[in-house]
Amino acid sequence: MSNKKKLILIADDDCDYLFQMEAMVSNLGFDVKTADSQHEAELMLDKVKPDLAIFDLMMENEDSGFLLAYKAKRKYPEMPIIIASAATAETGYSFDLHNSDDQNWIKADLYLEKGIRSDQLHREINKLLKL
Repeated sequence: MSNKKKLILIADDDCDYLFQMEAMVSNLGFDVKTADSQHEAELMLDKVKPDLAIFDLMMENEDSGFLLAYKAKRKYPEMPIIIASAATAETGYSFDLHNSDDQNWIKADLYLEKGIRSDQLHREINKLLKL
């Protein structure tokens, strides 16, 4: 395997959270590109092919993360996608990617609640990237 760092795209409209995630993922040894909206992330996906993406669920729209995941998977079907959200805390609604109904319309590989610890995130990224 090459020594090239894996590139991770993080999209979130909360600039403080985006900054924290960028620092956390960079400290884990990955290259990071960030987008502060669904629109910006879509433009970025036209220019670069990340090895993995972490999308906030609610950006311009309540389902921005899902729309972004759907479009990203059409472009790069093998790219793992993590949806990170505080939606369960905010709305009480949660998603189960092991449930076939949710899997059919949620094109993400993993759903994480925001507030994830660095070591947990590192484990999940390594698992998805098979490192």
